[in-house]
Amino acid sequence: MNVSERTRIELPDHVPPVFDVYVGGVRQVPGRDFQVEGRSLIFPRSLAQEGRLGFWRWASMWLGIAGTYCKHEAVDVAYEADGRREVETGLQPEPYGAGESD
Repeated sequence: MNVSERTRIELPDHVPPVFDVYVGGVRQVPGRDFQVEGRSLIFPRSLAQEGRLGFWRWASMWLGIAGTYCKHEAVDVAYEADGRREVETGLQPEPYGAGESD
């Protein structure tokens, strides 16, 4: 496996140690689908993220000419807080090793 294909997601500070992870609405299994390193989730693969859409793509969508067909794997973390089920959405993936000094 190429290390550069791995993806890191930093957990917000308020997420407790026990949580569930979903990618595109599918529950992920710790140890198989991802690893936990400190406050980071490490995925052994690249997670696809749709980039920003340009003016012409937005215009064509607004006019009904075309849609967007880019792959986007949303990562959500669900956990219990004060007796309620909470969900963190919109967690931003980054390539594993980004921001680290070697």
